[in-house]
Amino acid sequence: MSRCWKFGDNISTDHLIAGKYLVTSDPKTLATHCLEDTRPEFPKEVKPGDVIVAGDNFGCGSSREHAPIALKGCGIKGVIAASFARIFFRNAINIGLPIFESKEAARDIQEGDEVDIDMAGGKIINRTKGKSYSFEPFPKEILEIIEAGGLMQFVKKRMGK
Repeated sequence: MSRCWKFGDNISTDHLIAGKYLVTSDPKTLATHCLEDTRPEFPKEVKPGDVIVAGDNFGCGSSREHAPIALKGCGIKGVIAASFARIFFRNAINIGLPIFESKEAARDIQEGDEVDIDMAGGKIINRTKGKSYSFEPFPKEILEIIEAGGLMQFVKKRMGK
């Protein structure tokens, strides 16, 4: 089970990781500053396996890959949102960060709720409320990229390296 952190609409890549930290792409270094301007306690209190739940347009703003890298560096298991900015969506898949679009789940899940996510089955189960929500499962190829840990690892695996 994963503990949820709840955010609103329009969480930008600048919220996720401030521009002043773009001098590195090290996941652990970025994790120490992830969401620090929005929720100062987040980098210190987030635990591996936690999930972010947000409203519309998550990951809007610049196209920096640092934003999903910072989340993954924190140990975030996935992001559930009502909708994602398209460039964030692609960057998240490229680095192997699972993201799930479900308006109902994004609206209903609250801070601290515990959830399980069935990526292949397209289900989010809110253990706290005893409810489940659906999302459109990823195609097989995208699931393979996520399961490999990102696009580069997927390609290396395919090439036998």
